[in-house]
Amino acid sequence: MKTHVITGGTDGIGKAVARHYLDRGHEVVVVGRNAEKGKAWLDAARQRGAAERAHFVNADLSLIAETRAAADSVRSSFARVDTLVLCARHFRTTRQVTAEGFENTFAHFYLSRFVLSHGLVDLLEAADTPVILNVAGPGGQAQIHWEDLQLAREYDGQRALMQGGRLNDLLGVDFADRRPDTNVRYVLLDPGTVNTSFSGQYASDIMAHIEVIRRSAQSVEEAITPILQVLDDPPTAPLSAFVQGEPLSPHGPGFTVEEARRLHQHTQKLLAASAARTARD
Repeated sequence: MKTHVITGGTDGIGKAVARHYLDRGHEVVVVGRNAEKGKAWLDAARQRGAAERAHFVNADLSLIAETRAAADSVRSSFARVDTLVLCARHFRTTRQVTAEGFENTFAHFYLSRFVLSHGLVDLLEAADTPVILNVAGPGGQAQIHWEDLQLAREYDGQRALMQGGRLNDLLGVDFADRRPDTNVRYVLLDPGTVNTSFSGQYASDIMAHIEVIRRSAQSVEEAITPILQVLDDPPTAPLSAFVQGEPLSPHGPGFTVEEARRLHQHTQKLLAASAARTARD
């Protein structure tokens, strides 16, 4: 029996992956901020006769404290984690700063994945074939605003998400570079356009565009096929990338080790400063 930890597991792709592995007899931990959806997940598992293997961790992943608490919750219940699936994403048309002082999309889409990837690595390394699957759209061409990563000056919701994809690419590069001897396989994956819940706060014109996209988007059931293949048979390389099931080289422009190390150092400083503020308060 394997243990799967899935963020964003109460909706869309994450929910479908969670349900798949629960039905296969595995332990499944869903992390989400909506307690009602978490209860629905547990109720559905009970109806499937799998209540003892279904778990819900209530956490707002835009908050570092809650992300760390979620990792601690997993640690208190399991000695190993076989797969960590990072699916949580939330769009914001307008810029919002969290109570901890971070821009919401930056914190939710990137910082939480950084904290969980590094924070659960020892539990992952205790598994036989562990894999971190970061669903973030690798290989994008978006600019990284190094002097303004949280887009305080020129925020745009789409720009924030696209930059977040680039930051997650570098997270994967740095993870593999920093741990050359780990048995954990880091996989960056773009499932393509999928008819999911499109979690977020949208302006009316953007919402209208999304409704158009839904008409031609692939179903969740179609989208999870390459995801399940990666999780069931992880690549042998420390770092891999896929776009709709097709391999993408995680090397060259957009995946440079120098930029990945720069981002890691910057992130560590931000997290340290946040911890210091919390300690003072």
